[in-house]
Amino acid sequence: MSDKATEIANLLAPTVHALGLELLGAEYLPAPGSATLRLYIDVPVAEQPGRVVNVDDCERVSREVSAQLDVEDPISGNYTLEVSSPGVDRPLFAAAQFLRHVGESAKVGLKLPQDGRRRLQGRIARVEDDGSITFEVDGTEFVVAFDNIDKARIVPDWEALGLAPRKPGRPAAGKAGKPNKKPSNEPAAQKPRPE
Repeated sequence: MSDKATEIANLLAPTVHALGLELLGAEYLPAPGSATLRLYIDVPVAEQPGRVVNVDDCERVSREVSAQLDVEDPISGNYTLEVSSPGVDRPLFAAAQFLRHVGESAKVGLKLPQDGRRRLQGRIARVEDDGSITFEVDGTEFVVAFDNIDKARIVPDWEALGLAPRKPGRPAAGKAGKPNKKPSNEPAAQKPRPE
């Protein structure tokens, strides 16, 4: 998150919490003439998966937060407020959020290049006490300091969610919704051609 987004998220988090929801984070997108402030809300972890964010939750948060923003006035000029659920490709704003999703795949953009990379996609392997996050990228561990993460999102497993057809030759998902065989980024072996 940018410094402005962090400032706004810290300001609004107690208001969202008072409504029985959690403010995951904020995106502040300045543009000429107007800006966009996007808030991502979720139900508390203790209430998941039995309860999910709905339109009424977004409307309640929007009303309360709009009133607070009018009083506090942290954004100069015109802006549009958007309140959203995180969705299946949820953004990750805090190290604790990465910890909740260990074992899942994430797409990450870095503030500063690391080992010649500005972007990476891999499985979240672990989160250390010092705030560093280890990703498994193409079979190799890649450690990133949380402070160097600009943006991160979960990469949904559409097949496990039942929203994509199973690829031919790939085993069905296991009980936990994970493939029985670990997927590889290696090229497939040459298949014999019929003569």
